[in-house]
Amino acid sequence: MKQMTCSKCGNRVFFENLRCEACGSTLGYAPEEQRMLAFDESGEDSWHRLGPEGAAYSPCANRRANVCNWMVPSATGHHLCLSCRTTHTIPALAKAENHGYWAVLEQAKRRLFYTLIELVLPTPNKLEDPVNGLSFEFLEQVSPQEHVLTGHDEGVITLNIAEADDARREYARQLMHEPSRTLLGHFRHEIGHYYWDRLVRCTPWIDEFRSLFGDERADYGAALNIHYSSPDPDWPRRFISAYASSHAWEDWAETWAHYLHMVDGLETAASWGTHLEAASPSGPALKVRPLDLNAESIRDSIAEQWLPVSQFINAMDRSLGAHDSYPFIVVPPVIEKLDFIHRVVRAGSTGRMSMNFLPRS
Repeated sequence: MKQMTCSKCGNRVFFENLRCEACGSTLGYAPEEQRMLAFDESGEDSWHRLGPEGAAYSPCANRRANVCNWMVPSATGHHLCLSCRTTHTIPALAKAENHGYWAVLEQAKRRLFYTLIELVLPTPNKLEDPVNGLSFEFLEQVSPQEHVLTGHDEGVITLNIAEADDARREYARQLMHEPSRTLLGHFRHEIGHYYWDRLVRCTPWIDEFRSLFGDERADYGAALNIHYSSPDPDWPRRFISAYASSHAWEDWAETWAHYLHMVDGLETAASWGTHLEAASPSGPALKVRPLDLNAESIRDSIAEQWLPVSQFINAMDRSLGAHDSYPFIVVPPVIEKLDFIHRVVRAGSTGRMSMNFLPRS
């Protein structure tokens, strides 16, 4: 993520901020401009922006609930921002803790949308586009008999709100023997299934996809049963995670999530001017650059940029007594898959290949 500044005073601010600590201005993120703006809240229909002039904005209606800090172009007439318009179901707010979970879920989703906007990928919502749109269901498991599973189905992404609870998510991580389990990782994984339908299914990419990830026509339920009963012991040689080895769809979604990790991670490191004098033993110094989204291939960037940066991040985590933020080994077959995803995204976002968006019903 790029560094952000207050549009009024130029002070450094962060993606989640509601107010500038230096000048006291109200802040709101404008996804259409991809920047944080300062506002005077005196206007009723829209807030007066401070700093350079530009389009008029209104706050997302969910700001009143302390859930969102994104802005809505006043000319659109929408009350909810681009991200909040995709949320169909929120947890029951009669429980005080559920409000906090909802806020955390929306915050992670906005970080997801930030990267999707960077990649120039469409994010329609199901209210406006029922056929192709996205819908997020934030559900609570209220009894042991009613299981709420995180997953994707035809553009509907369901998340168990327990994933927004750090303690319960960590318990699940240990129970599942996972090296990492984050809320943002869930969002990035599940959106990968959505974009497989939009970018790969029934397109000229399908043969190359099957050569790299496997045949998605294999029985999904049977594949998961095999994975959980006798996981592939050799998965580290070809996959980014053990779960990726269960089925071609999961391999794509897991690798897609890591592509988004890499895009956002390198942009953040580059935006902060990260310079690694000892990027590799006896190797040259590295000035970190954001991933070139227009590059024909990113193989070299993965090896030369992402791997040293992720190793540095893990080293810092250990220095602070924390778990590795990126406890993964990116082997050559995974680099080929990441490069494939990059080429697919590039072709779709630039219009070189049509996306699977059917006519609205």
